Amino acid sequence: MVRKLSDEEHRLWSGVIRSVRPLHQARASVAPLPADAAAPATPEPRHATRAKLAAPPRAAKPAIPEAPKPPPLAPIGRRDTRRLARGTTEIEARIDLHGMTQSQAHAALRGFLMRAQGQGCRHVLVITGKGGDGEGSGQGFGHGQGRGILRRQVPLWLQLPEFRACVAGFDAAVGHGGAGALYVRIRRSRS
Repeated sequence: MVRKLSDEEHRLWSGVIRSVRPLHQARASVAPLPADAAAPATPEPRHATRAKLAAPPRAAKPAIPEAPKPPPLAPIGRRDTRRLARGTTEIEARIDLHGMTQSQAHAALRGFLMRAQGQGCRHVLVITGKGGDGEGSGQGFGHGQGRGILRRQVPLWLQLPEFRACVAGFDAAVGHGGAGALYVRIRRSRS
């Protein structure tokens, strides 16, 4: 069962039909309303007309170019890790972050990796130290927050976009300190 439209609904519908503009003239085929369905449009309130005239035309927003996504990381394979541990593949540079604060270590690591990439190095060693949990050591750090922070932070830093331009992958340095060091494969520079 189909219900009939009220006079108000007819006026609204005819206003909608008049405001629609076809996308393509060739495809436009809108069936007109029956003569009895078309009702006179109600005039717009005066304040709405003034607002339309007073509002400046909107300029199209310029498209902001998207920043290029950093290249993905790929873990160093077991075979390459084994070669690095045995010394068959040369570690071309190394950095020791012992005794540095987080901000010092972050800056030093970033500079080191950029230099290694500029020099054409392929594999480097980053020594963070194993740290400790600080509990029972008499150091007063407590809750594992004071020691071993670089061991936890450096792998997180290497995943950041600012480092991924230089770093292709990394893995624990089995033969050179285990949990306290990382083998880092340097991404070839594009220049």
